[in-house]
Order: sequence, then structure tokens, then C-alpha cells
Amino acid sequence: MRHVTDPAVPARTRPRARTVAAAVSGCALVLAAGTPAAAHTNGGRGDRHTEYVALGDSYTSGPVIPDQVDANCARSDHNYPSLVAAERRATLLIDMSCAGATTEEMWKPQGTNGPQLDAVDRDTDLVTVQIGGNDVGFGSIIATCAQLSAKDLTGNPCQQYYTASGVDQLALTILKTAPKITKVLRAVHERSPHARVLVVGYPDLLPDDGSGCYPSVPFAAKDFPYLRDTEKRLNLMLRATAALNHVEYVDTYGPTRDHDMCKPPADRWIEPLQPASPAAPAHPNAKGEAAMAEAVLTELGTGRGR
Repeated sequence: MRHVTDPAVPARTRPRARTVAAAVSGCALVLAAGTPAAAHTNGGRGDRHTEYVALGDSYTSGPVIPDQVDANCARSDHNYPSLVAAERRATLLIDMSCAGATTEEMWKPQGTNGPQLDAVDRDTDLVTVQIGGNDVGFGSIIATCAQLSAKDLTGNPCQQYYTASGVDQLALTILKTAPKITKVLRAVHERSPHARVLVVGYPDLLPDDGSGCYPSVPFAAKDFPYLRDTEKRLNLMLRATAALNHVEYVDTYGPTRDHDMCKPPADRWIEPLQPASPAAPAHPNAKGEAAMAEAVLTELGTGRGR
């Protein structure tokens, strides 16, 4: 894949090393002005390229995964938008994804990254949107649950904390995030009425069977199923919101099941809080990004599975 950089955008530098706490606090489920683009000019619909805009947070941008092409946004040239664009010939990629992004960054700058929605216009043919994890606040949730685990390693102190009022605050926050996702999708449609729009869900972070792996992932035993179910609620909300707004949903949880952060290094596609492969803590590694790319390609009808 050949990368083309907007001449108005200064050259990027590799991102400085982040501490685990800093990476987790800015993550998507836990962690343009510049718009690096990947261009392919052969194949496709006649001589016309397909303009693909990727919107999203750190699960889209791919922090730490080589090669990092935007230090401000911790963006990799091997994130799933780059892989999708490389597979789909005659595709021009405008990758606006940025680590730490919330739905607010769709309309406002994030450091040197302009408002992400500014990249969507009437020339846009395809848009992927992977956002909402930081709105829910999983960076602080992971930190909170890790800290509370010391109180009762065999129990569910994190769940007790978030349900102490009698209402599950995480479930409530997910519900409150749905209108924000709707607002983003409506804005995409207004800017590019003909674009094909895909909402991309989040991959399997924790064991689907509810088991744990303390201390690699430092949660209390009964908080693993609680946090697993919380992620599933987030994905269910994204799926429902996509349907209500007449856009497609890409399931990345199913294709990444059993490759969560508790699995051995050779089998996992999501890194734990102390990564063994180049990736941010609690984020996809290169294999995870590739799996998400394949899920997107399958939805588009060009995946190897079809």
C-alpha cells in the first residue's frame, strides 16, 4: 500500500513511549488537520477511485503497532482501515481515527487532528465508524476495577461499586451514549448522503466464558463476567443504533472470540495491561487489527470468507 500525505500536513514523528496508565486512560474501551491517506489507482469502478473515510478511536488508529504514521493520534499504517484500503483496490483512504477520541471529536479538533467529520463530504463513498468506548469511559473503568480487585479477589467488588445505587451505572452510561452515536451517523449522512456507512463494533477483550486471568488482567474473579457483559451491552447498543439509522453493523466480537487478552501471547489478538506484542494495553495487536479488517471486508462482500 502506498501512503500519500497531504502536502499541507507536516511530517509525522513516531509517538513517544506511554506508560500503561496513560495508555489505558486514553483507550477506547478502556485507550487530519493531518489526514494521511492510502491511495490505489488501479481496478475498481472504471477509473474512479473509492473514497473511504475512517472515523474512530484508538481501536481504529492502532497505537504502538508498527509503523506509527501519526504521533498525535497514535495511528498505525497497519490498522484495519489501512488493511481494508489495501485489499480494496482503487481505494483512497482518509484515516481520521485518533487515540482517545470520543463522539465530541467528530466535531472538534484533537491536537493536530482536525474534526473527524470534516473529512466526510459528497465525494465520500465509504465510511467506517468505531466510536463510543471512550464516551462510556472504559479507561477509568479498567483502572477502577483493577484498584478495587484487592478488596476481594474472589468476588465482584467492581460490579458492587458500579451498582451500589441500585442502578448499573455502566449500563446507564451505555444507554446515554446511544443518542451520541445517532448524532454522528446523521452527520455522516448529511455530509455524504450516498456513502455506504458501517458501524464497527469492539472486539472480544475478555474471556467469553467468564473466566479470569489474574494477575495478567488484574480484576477480581467475578468481575470478569460483569465486564464481559458490559462490553456486550456496548456492542448491542452500537448494533441497535446502526439498525435504527439504516446503516450496517460489523461484528468484530464474534471473529475475535477466544483471542482475548487472557490467552497466551501466540493466541491473543488483544494485549493485556502489560503487552507482549507491540500494542497499547487492552488494545488489539496487529493480528487483532487484521481480524477487524477481515470482518469489515466480509461485510463489504470482499472478505476472503466469501
